[in-house]
Amino acid sequence: MLVDFKKILDMAEEGGYCIPAFNVYNIETAKGVINAAEKLRAPVIMQVYSRLVTSKVAEDVAPIVLDMAHKATVPVCFHLDHGAGECEVIRSLRMGMTGIMIDASTEDLDGNIKKTKEVVKLCDYVGVGVEGELGHIGKAADGDEKETAEYTRVDEAKKYVEETGVCALAIMVGTAHGRYKKAPVLDIERIREIKKATNVALVLHGGSGVPDEQIISAIKAGIRKMNFSTDLCFSFLDACRERDKNIVGIDLFMTEPIKRVQEFAEMKIEVLGAKGRI
Repeated sequence: MLVDFKKILDMAEEGGYCIPAFNVYNIETAKGVINAAEKLRAPVIMQVYSRLVTSKVAEDVAPIVLDMAHKATVPVCFHLDHGAGECEVIRSLRMGMTGIMIDASTEDLDGNIKKTKEVVKLCDYVGVGVEGELGHIGKAADGDEKETAEYTRVDEAKKYVEETGVCALAIMVGTAHGRYKKAPVLDIERIREIKKATNVALVLHGGSGVPDEQIISAIKAGIRKMNFSTDLCFSFLDACRERDKNIVGIDLFMTEPIKRVQEFAEMKIEVLGAKGRI
């Protein structure tokens, strides 16, 4: 069943667990995620990166995701990841997305608040919840996860949430996008303090490669949505590269990549405590 962003976050808040958010790119990655959610009876978020909206690839992916979501017997939210601006937000809403992220984290605090507040107002017209980001989450390949000076500040997080009206906040506490040179160390106490100050669902980007024990501690501290993209892509691509080249039927060829994505999604659903919640 297709559900809105706020509803699926409320489920996690009430249950004290975390919703896995998987970036999908085609019918096969979406199918793997849905199969995992159905098998483990878990609510999930399927999201597309802003680049896919800009390039219009999302116009082909969106109907697939929406069809799967409507047919699913578990809650599924369809979300825009790292929305680049108002144009991408409007396009995403027109495509039927039930959750929106606006990423103005490279702006200063006032600029970020201004842009985010405008998107929240826009999305309010159609009842869609918004995720914002405070503290720019960089790339693991650049070692950005080490820059503790750039971590989200508690006082700024409180001001940001109060003035923008977001229902979820992505924070910088030690993660980064991509694959890490070495395992990150999350600032769990900072997560706990931000949660107490803001009382909104907190989001952890760069979930691929974070040790399970740190994920569990982060959830206990207040993380309610966690993003997975890089490792999902590798699960799909590695399976494709390993397939027998003599398999000509594309539907037959894709059975193993779908299975690998499903296995990856199942693993994260269990770690995040979302298994058996439906």
